[in-house]
Amino acid sequence: MSRPINGTTDNRPSPRNWMRRASALTLGAAFATIMLTTSAAAWWNDEWEMRKKLSLDTSSTGAAITDAIGSQAVLIRLHVGNFRFAAAKEDGSDLRFVSSDDKTPLKHHIEKYDALLGEALVWVNPGELQPGAKSDIWLYYGNKKAVATSDPKGTYGSETALVYHFAERGTPPQDSTVWLNSAQTAGQAADGSLIGLGLKLDGAAPITIPATAALAFAQDSQLTWSAWVKPAALQRNAVIYSRREGANAFVVGMDDGAPFLEIAVNGAVQRTAAAAPVAPGGWHHVAVVVSPGLATLYLDGSAYGSISTTLPALNTIALLGGDSAVAAPPAPARPAPAAPVADASVAAADPNAAPADAAAPAGDADAALAADGSAPVAEPTLPARAVAPAPAASSAAGFAGDIDELMIIKAARPAGFIKALVASQGTDPSKFIVFSVDEETSSWLTGYFGVLLKSVTFDGWVVIAILLVMGVASWMVMVEKHGYLSRQKKGNDAFTDRFRSMRGDLTTLLDADAVPADGKRRRNPLGNSSLFRIYKIGAKEIRGRFPDDAQGSTHPLSAEAIAAIRAALDAGLVRELQQLNRLMVILTISISGGPFLGLLGTVMGVMITFAAIAMSGDVNINAIAPGVAGALVATVAGLSVAIPALFGYNWLTLRIRDLTSDMQVFVDEFTTKLAETYSADRPRKLPMAAE
Repeated sequence: MSRPINGTTDNRPSPRNWMRRASALTLGAAFATIMLTTSAAAWWNDEWEMRKKLSLDTSSTGAAITDAIGSQAVLIRLHVGNFRFAAAKEDGSDLRFVSSDDKTPLKHHIEKYDALLGEALVWVNPGELQPGAKSDIWLYYGNKKAVATSDPKGTYGSETALVYHFAERGTPPQDSTVWLNSAQTAGQAADGSLIGLGLKLDGAAPITIPATAALAFAQDSQLTWSAWVKPAALQRNAVIYSRREGANAFVVGMDDGAPFLEIAVNGAVQRTAAAAPVAPGGWHHVAVVVSPGLATLYLDGSAYGSISTTLPALNTIALLGGDSAVAAPPAPARPAPAAPVADASVAAADPNAAPADAAAPAGDADAALAADGSAPVAEPTLPARAVAPAPAASSAAGFAGDIDELMIIKAARPAGFIKALVASQGTDPSKFIVFSVDEETSSWLTGYFGVLLKSVTFDGWVVIAILLVMGVASWMVMVEKHGYLSRQKKGNDAFTDRFRSMRGDLTTLLDADAVPADGKRRRNPLGNSSLFRIYKIGAKEIRGRFPDDAQGSTHPLSAEAIAAIRAALDAGLVRELQQLNRLMVILTISISGGPFLGLLGTVMGVMITFAAIAMSGDVNINAIAPGVAGALVATVAGLSVAIPALFGYNWLTLRIRDLTSDMQVFVDEFTTKLAETYSADRPRKLPMAAE
């Protein structure tokens, strides 16, 4: 509704319009708050407060891998230097790994997570790794409501037949792949291994790996075998892994520190030539890749030796840390030359050793070797081969030392794959995996600001709530006042042009506010002008003093009538000034009261914090800092209310002063024209129409 002023129509905002605008402003403020609490950058899930970028670098500045790599599980080592354990759950169940697009979750599983010691070992499958490039993944954490999604079986592809982390104590090693090829016998755990726990092999009690369909290999199959080993001492023909079936065999071991690969296909035995040995007491990566026609032995990521052969058919158990000499069915008994036994204990210690006459037909003297690996006892000699001759199974010993991270893949992986294994799992993975800084979600309810909010006491929240009401009220006043003053300024400019062009009768502009003959009120362009509202007061006073038959300015007014009209104009001016300054007191209250209320909340918060410390008797920075920081939030809230109100008040006051001056000038100008036009001493003349 419009409000009459001295019988005039006022176009200022009604209470209903005020409430409507206040509601719109409140909704706008709520929307702005939502936008502020939304992550400014792409964020996989806003429920996670922290994230960190991990760069897998295979370029020249990183691991410098130029060969094809493919897909593999990458080891992520977390420690207090690169990860904030305090921000994650105690069991690490909130860890999530996301691809570089920040949308696709990656499969992972946790081998070890110790928040107290600040150590964690996590295996992640980042997908295809490209040589000579950087691949980024995201590590998210910091969600106390998250549930565990560790998926060991999903971390490895279907071609991976066996993965032993050796993280068990007192139980057989468990397979982490989907094939569940867990070992059949337990071993001794080795603390402080290369990757968490390892397995200690004593050379006498090997670990039995079952013969399953997933571990069965047909003739000419492909194979990738990988393990980390730490020899305890130099040993002759120490077998790390062996698998034999009849005249076929696959053996990996060390001979006086030199790794070797031995493959027997239908009785034809080949072994890689010895190269530079490794010293005992250090960790080394040994890998074998067998493709049709070629078997390559790798040491610490580099090719160490190779033989031209294929993988034989194997479908028997395997031994880890011993030799599985499973012989073919013996031939019918026949006389054979006796072979001397240098040490009967060797035969007794290896009941699975094949008899000398089972390795070759009777009469083939090169099949019978002395127990100590010396030359054959009978003629003829071994036929010439391109590789070193392999000793008999009876001369092999079990590997003594530590082993960690055994993996068998039923596919031939490229050389870059082996190098990436060494780079990510070795003692110095810093070149391959680069950790960036922690990032926090940009929501005001998380991160450091969230810590502050959680530390605010109840009395502090009461003060902040009062300040919030004051802040919203002051912003509503500033926005409404700005719009009102802008509309009034525009209306005053339009009215001033028309008023100064008037000649003669000063009441002619009253018709601009008249109701048309059709009864439909139209928007008056001068309705927002305070000068027009004051003008209407004066014009109606003039017409009220005209006789009904008076014509325009031909009717004179006495000095007393002009003074009375001036008094009415001054009254209208006062009411307009009151309207201009309406609600400005809210800004002054916010300016002066906001900081003091904030200070009150801070003082009370500090008092409560120190009182709680005095009662508990625990005096340390961790006990004091959160309470004091939370108490200071009230001061920040008070200043946040007062500072915008101060700027807004000064700006609005300047504009109100300008409008006040315009109205005062107009009252003087109108009174002067009134005296000039309607004075009794002025000569009468015919009225002139307004331009």
